[in-house]
Amino acid sequence: MKKHFNLVYILFISQLIVGCIGHVNTEKLVLPVYGEKKAVGSEVRDTIYHTVGPFLFKNQFGENVTEQTIKNKIYVADFFFATCQSICPKMSTQLVNVQKAFAKDDSVLILSHTVNPMHDTVEVLKGYADSYGAIKNKWHFLTGSKKEIYDMARYSYLVNALEDDGSAEGFLHSELFVLIDAKKRIRGFYDGTDNVAVNKLIADIKLLKTE
Repeated sequence: MKKHFNLVYILFISQLIVGCIGHVNTEKLVLPVYGEKKAVGSEVRDTIYHTVGPFLFKNQFGENVTEQTIKNKIYVADFFFATCQSICPKMSTQLVNVQKAFAKDDSVLILSHTVNPMHDTVEVLKGYADSYGAIKNKWHFLTGSKKEIYDMARYSYLVNALEDDGSAEGFLHSELFVLIDAKKRIRGFYDGTDNVAVNKLIADIKLLKTE
């Protein structure tokens, strides 16, 4: 009787495991879409997601970088400044790992925006980019109008970037990496100082490429 019970129990567990495996294999993971949705259209109502707005900045080579640069691309956006001694070096080091993971993949880019454009000229950004081994046309370090950069952070990427006289270094910016899909929608926020979070970012980019 005990052997019969054990056999039935084993068969039950085996079927349960197979069922779970089958369920996992057939269910596709999909990343969320962030940002406030809005309704459009008068006769036929539709809903569109928040998307990154148009922009024009200069990269470390003095080249224009616009929304055309990231058209149909997946990319990671962040904010930093070259003289930052707190979180920026850690964030840039983590982005080296992101760049390495997709070094030969032209569909994935990185856009790092300075929050101190008065100091971070094209020449300064070139030196900073070189210190982290940034690959040309892969990892863009961007400068431009302070207002446009700050507005881009707040209204497009939904993160903070501003001057702050109360901080030791004079600027306040988010430590978050923002993942943008090929339709310019926000698909994730990741702590750019945390190894686990950045590893998840890399995994999520790979997942996003399957959509």
